[in-house]
This record gives sequence, C-alpha cells and structure tokens, in this order.
Amino acid sequence: MQDKPSAEKLLAAARAFLNETAMPQLSGHAAFHARVAGNVLDILARELKLAPGFNRAETARLESLLGESGSLEELNRKLCDKIASGEMDLSNEKLKSHLIKTTMGKLAIDQPRYQGYKTAKANGWPEEDSGEIIK
Repeated sequence: MQDKPSAEKLLAAARAFLNETAMPQLSGHAAFHARVAGNVLDILARELKLAPGFNRAETARLESLLGESGSLEELNRKLCDKIASGEMDLSNEKLKSHLIKTTMGKLAIDQPRYQGYKTAKANGWPEEDSGEIIK
C-alpha cells in the first residue's frame, strides 16, 4: 500500500514548480498571475497549519465570553447579535481582547508580512494561540 502525499507536501510541490520552473519562463500578465497563484498556495499552507488551532482558541474564548457552547459559526453569530443590540461593546475587555486575537490570527494566515500586522505585533497586541509558532 502506498500512502498519499500530505496536503502540505502537495502544496510545497506546486509552489516549487511555480517558483523554480514556471515563473522564470513567464513575463508580463502571466508572471503576475503565477505570483498570485503562489500567494494563494502560501495562504492555503498557512491555513492548514494554523487555522485548526486558531479556531479552537477562538471557540474557547467565545464560549467563555458568551457563557454558552456551540459551533464557531453559531457563537460568532451570537456575538454579532450582542454587539448589534448594544449588549456588548468595546468597554468589555474580554471582548476587546477576543477581537484583537481573532484579527491577529486571520492576518497571520492571510497576510503575515503586512506592515499593520508587524506593527501590531511590535506594539504587543496579543497573538492568537494556534499551538504553532507564527513566522
């Protein structure tokens, strides 16, 4: 029996092909689209690595904040309802911390080289906890 390659290995192989084979042969619009495709693969790799831990941490914070359990989607909907109704606002330090950590986690996946993310980290904004080290 032969094991299939992991999603991480498949993404790494596709990224290596783009960087080492395709991109050097491309120019103009095609090179731009190849760079976009490479960025998509990088986001997918970070999503696979970080999102499960981020989602667990976010769910745990929401359960603590709201005092109830549910799926991440359900808990986020309930939080949105409480914010929209004025029942919760940024005077709640747990809410503020939750929103910052959630935002930092999303940026860690989507745009870890974004200057705003780097500045926030440098200014001590709390990191999302994925169980992984964010580079």
